[in-house]
Amino acid sequence: MIYSQVPATPMKETASMQNAHFSALSAKHSVLDQRIAAESQRPQPDQLVLASLKKQKLRIKEEMARPS
Repeated sequence: MIYSQVPATPMKETASMQNAHFSALSAKHSVLDQRIAAESQRPQPDQLVLASLKKQKLRIKEEMARPS
């Protein structure tokens, strides 16, 4: 029987990938925060847009809080 060896991902690379993922989520969270603020400042904010943006922001926040 032949087994293919998959090189183990060094811990440093894994931590770096997790950090990059967290940074990307954090950036998306900030953008959504800015979009929510901008929509809220409009004379007549679109409540459906606000609800959608807030749901997206919450999903990202939950993903950021998940243990790696």
